[in-house]
Amino acid sequence: MSRIWPDPTTPQKLARVTDGDHPRFPLLLPPDTPGLDDVRAALTEADAVGDLGTDLAATLAWVTGIRQPSTRAATWELLASVAARDVAAARMLEPHLDALAILDEAAADGFDPDVDPGGSWGVFAAEGPGVRLTATQDAGTWTLHGTKPWCSLAADLDHALVTAWVDDERRQLFALDLRDPAVTARSGPWHARGLDSVVSAPIDVDGAPAVPVGDAGWYLRRPGFAHGGVGVAACWWGGAVPLRDALAAAAAEERADQLARVHLGRADVALWAARAVLVETATVFDAGSSASEGLRANRARSVVADAVETTLAEAAHALGPGPLVADAAHARRVADLQVYVRQHHADRDLARIGGDVAAGRGAW
Repeated sequence: MSRIWPDPTTPQKLARVTDGDHPRFPLLLPPDTPGLDDVRAALTEADAVGDLGTDLAATLAWVTGIRQPSTRAATWELLASVAARDVAAARMLEPHLDALAILDEAAADGFDPDVDPGGSWGVFAAEGPGVRLTATQDAGTWTLHGTKPWCSLAADLDHALVTAWVDDERRQLFALDLRDPAVTARSGPWHARGLDSVVSAPIDVDGAPAVPVGDAGWYLRRPGFAHGGVGVAACWWGGAVPLRDALAAAAAEERADQLARVHLGRADVALWAARAVLVETATVFDAGSSASEGLRANRARSVVADAVETTLAEAAHALGPGPLVADAAHARRVADLQVYVRQHHADRDLARIGGDVAAGRGAW
């Protein structure tokens, strides 16, 4: 392994995806893609945040002020470009934008939930062993009871869309005010070295009122469920691109050998292929296709996750321990990505893909 690391006095430059002195834009989409003006404005504002991703209050204030992009392609460009700047910032932005998109989708489907979309939002839909969040209705008012695991930034956000069990077999989505005194956000356990500021711990809910968003099962059966899952993959992809740039800088060093170029080539091919998949998937989703959203999303997420894993491995082999101990931005990016990409369901998603294909639902 070559372990070529450029001049240690300037490693910070390798953590930003740049053209000259400016962050590259667009990062994911072709330059002539329409509808990116709002994305460019949001990124300009992100660059003005002094400690994007590490200053939690400042980053969430920026997140709350972002306008929802008009297309999936523009949304994924925004997420990828933010992740290239800071992975944790993208991890904060993605569920906020997803929540706003879900509220819009519910209104478009005729549910029109009585919810003010202002403030910061999360989406809490995970389940865990030994805990359960239930919803009960009395005199037209829904209340939530129990514990919900994996609630990212619950102590810092204003609202969340949460899934709760309405009977033994069905879950429904609800809008929950996280500032309600009946909601308690736990501080842990959270011993993460990556995404350490994005605390993802349980919340305990003791009769907090909630607003239904869609009917039972709507959250999972809507097309936007698949779309949102690929948005997470766009964050993974954008977060990995600066590692490719670090590999390129190392391979350009005078003392670099063929192995340095091999490591760069593997990462480049993987990220290039993943980019093509994301662009095609955005094009299909924005065209309004309703066929096989879940299968397409699982395929896209799997391709991107593999590309990110490949890039992390190639960066580790090519660059060695130097940037992991001497470059704070590089070390934090690697740690953040390693935690974030674990949201991928890995072999379980591959099993779902195989099941769809075996059942004759695997058309390309």
